[in-house]
Amino acid sequence: MYANTGYLWGADVDEERTDIPLAVVSCGNYKLRKMPVLKTVRPYGRKDYQMMYVASGNVYYMEENRQHTALAGSLILFPPNIPQNYMYYREEQTEVYWVHFTGNRAEDTAREVFGGVNAACVLPVGRSSAYPYLYLQMIHELQMKKPCFEELLELRLRELLALAKRYQREALGADWRMKKEVETAVRYFNENYSKPVNISEYAKAQNMSTCWFIRSFRQYTGMPPLQYLTKIRMAKAASLLESTNYNVGEIGAVVGYENPLYFSRIFKKQTGYSPAEYRKRRLGGGIGFYEELFVV
Repeated sequence: MYANTGYLWGADVDEERTDIPLAVVSCGNYKLRKMPVLKTVRPYGRKDYQMMYVASGNVYYMEENRQHTALAGSLILFPPNIPQNYMYYREEQTEVYWVHFTGNRAEDTAREVFGGVNAACVLPVGRSSAYPYLYLQMIHELQMKKPCFEELLELRLRELLALAKRYQREALGADWRMKKEVETAVRYFNENYSKPVNISEYAKAQNMSTCWFIRSFRQYTGMPPLQYLTKIRMAKAASLLESTNYNVGEIGAVVGYENPLYFSRIFKKQTGYSPAEYRKRRLGGGIGFYEELFVV
């Protein structure tokens, strides 16, 4: 096993420190080379906090008698006095970085990033060389113990946690943007269904890639934008068929289809009836109103 480690007191000492705000007590980097699996079991946990970064592969850990998986690009936090039972495998080429820290500000510091500190917690933070770099910097400081190394250790730890917070906030920002873009598109489609709408041109006009827009729209609404637009048009067409005397071609034009044959084909595909059949059956009481069309 490849191991690169550093310790504040020259050995792996497990203790809680309340006389200082925040202290890094040990840090390391592990990667299996010959051992098929590395399993760590601490029935009573440790007195300090342990934070592990999964650089590659997977880490499997037990929580309330259930196995969970921390994927590459995740931070795992084990708070004090929480049972630890985790493992990883050589065949998955797992590489982990870990740090133990303590202090009277350790709980607040961990809570700012992970939210809760009452159980093991996994936080996706992305795969970035910045995390291994900061872990290696802490290992180096612990090994060399140059003047002011403890201050630099705290700074490195805080920087690592700040990067994790940044990732989370940017991820939330991306979700917010997706929601706003999709809501804008939904409003646009409902207001402009009678006009020709080109999905690629719409995305370009909104400074979005077509692929990102289609993927985001599907994620938010459950269907791609063109299907959503078609559903709006068919709902409007069904309403016009039962409430007006417009002919099929006129209704098709109103809802955005210049070709009446194409409109009829799409309408039948969506409802199971041609426009003429739908009107006849609806007015004759043969079928109920196609309410499902209006669920858009």
